[in-house]
Amino acid sequence: MKRLNPLYLLVFLLFSATSMADESLTVTTKRLKMETALRIAQAAIKECRKQGVQVAVTVVDRSGHAQVVLRDVLAMDITLPISKQKAHTAMAFNTALSKMEDRFTRPFTVGKLDGLIIAAGGIPINIGGAILGGIGVSGAPSGTTDEKCAIAGLEAVRDDLEME
Repeated sequence: MKRLNPLYLLVFLLFSATSMADESLTVTTKRLKMETALRIAQAAIKECRKQGVQVAVTVVDRSGHAQVVLRDVLAMDITLPISKQKAHTAMAFNTALSKMEDRFTRPFTVGKLDGLIIAAGGIPINIGGAILGGIGVSGAPSGTTDEKCAIAGLEAVRDDLEME
């Protein structure tokens, strides 16, 4: 029977220990600060006011939980849950909802699940390939205007987020 060369065994053990040491058991995720989420919501409200409409804006974190919710004075109450659902849906699918409006047209598809709204006005917060959350706007006469306001909210912080 052949004996194992001790040098080969030593090299094998060193490489095994090194590769195991490089494996982390946890991951680090970036999260929006409350102040950043607030800046996003305020910029979205400001843009909608320029358009002559009052809306609700919800910014959700990467888990879909509301981080900041603002409703302008004359925005209807129904805009609150709609803005949250838009923000959550955009974050979950990592795409602007305006690009998904024709995606789920048959009955009983995922687009019909409670809590999902496939209507323009929601965008993900995706910076450098990292999903940080979503922005949902509701209350304008069209989803196109809602989405423009959401985009304005993201643009208010995009450069700062990209520099981090």
